[in-house]
Amino acid sequence: MIPVIALVGRPNVGKSTLFNRLTRSREALVANFPGLTRDRKYGEARIDDRAFIVIDTGGITGEEEGIDSHMADQSLAAIAESDAVFLLVDARSGLTAGDEELVRYLRESGKDFHLVVNKIDGVNEDLVMADFYALGVEKLHGIAAAHGRGVKALIEDALSVFDLPESESEEAAGDGVRVAIIGRPNVGKSTLVNRLLGEERVVVYDQPGTTRDSIYIDYERDDQLYTLIDTAGVRRRKNVKQTVEKFSIVKTLKAIDDAHVVILVMDASEGLVEQDLHLLGQAIEAGRGLVLAVNKWDGLEADQRQRVKSELERRLQFIDYADVHFISALHGTGVGHLYKSVNAAYAAATRKLSTNHLTRILEDAVGDHEPPMINGRRIKLRYAHAGGQNPPLIVIHGNQTGKVPASYQRYLEKVFRRELELFGTPVRVEFRTGENPYAGKRNKLTQRQVARKRRMMQHVKKGKRKK
Repeated sequence: MIPVIALVGRPNVGKSTLFNRLTRSREALVANFPGLTRDRKYGEARIDDRAFIVIDTGGITGEEEGIDSHMADQSLAAIAESDAVFLLVDARSGLTAGDEELVRYLRESGKDFHLVVNKIDGVNEDLVMADFYALGVEKLHGIAAAHGRGVKALIEDALSVFDLPESESEEAAGDGVRVAIIGRPNVGKSTLVNRLLGEERVVVYDQPGTTRDSIYIDYERDDQLYTLIDTAGVRRRKNVKQTVEKFSIVKTLKAIDDAHVVILVMDASEGLVEQDLHLLGQAIEAGRGLVLAVNKWDGLEADQRQRVKSELERRLQFIDYADVHFISALHGTGVGHLYKSVNAAYAAATRKLSTNHLTRILEDAVGDHEPPMINGRRIKLRYAHAGGQNPPLIVIHGNQTGKVPASYQRYLEKVFRRELELFGTPVRVEFRTGENPYAGKRNKLTQRQVARKRRMMQHVKKGKRKK
């Protein structure tokens, strides 16, 4: 088995910085802001062709209240499921009561742990380490996570007790269906994630903006691999004040790009609002498969439900290919049906399309409704072939294709979607104009004709007509 290492410690001691260093990524948000990480974040790391898993956690002090207590629960869960623990402390802050409490807890748990004194750059290492030697921890390491100092020695020491398999090429991480859960703050995204997983995997708290980072969670259901992406809620730009929240928005948009299918979660009690449409536009622009989940449905009266349904039918006609589900993430009502729509959208978005089939559909569509005339000449559409997946891209070749009206392009998109049964995903059509093999000859012929007429005019002027 691949070893699992949990990074724990007080807030703002550099856990996410070390996580990014070990995974060679920028997956964890890093800023000079206590309590930035709130959920468990998993990453794969390698050293000398050996693989291990790293868990980034939120800060824990032992004095948490409210949402902080939920963050602490996530840290304790990470400790429980790990094979080794890195307890990070801040060299510049010195030893604190919170550090001592965490050392006491880890000793009682029986977990193999290393005391990692971070931020030793720019200070007298021997002097700052002296405080921590008083704890009597055998495995004590001084590092500077931001610069990588001492990190390799720490990892080699931690992994020396494990019989590590050599790292293999990634398979599960990229092979599953990647599903991003997006929506405004406090619409129930994390509750839906936990309901889909069947466990309290991410922090759920009655406070907007609880999730600040995008959390990638791999799991298997009915022999199908999935990666569920819980994202931060995205608000209107004028309401975004903190730099951290701006980072979260970028992470959410990246999650949309990473996903195969996007589930847009809306609050039934508030109906469809402008920010929902903005997020919807982001998913459509990215070309991702789409499923709509109207959450908190159980809290509405019958007349309210009818009003919401009518509004959705009226305002979402432009995405009639996407399934709409009315659910209660808290109680589980309707949540299981989301999988059917997600799988259908994924299958449609990644389906292989043959040139012969696409060309036949194009010929039938043109036969039923011809392209318009442009300057007295009919636009000719000759054949079609597949140009890509997720979203399906159909490339059509012909003459004057640059002048195809947008209305006719939408007509073709609807025909291809209907005939190919590509529901749950947008379909894109791209036009290409083929070169005319006779164009060069026609130009040369014209030049000869002009030269001949010029010579004839010269003869006329001289009074010498050619017979």
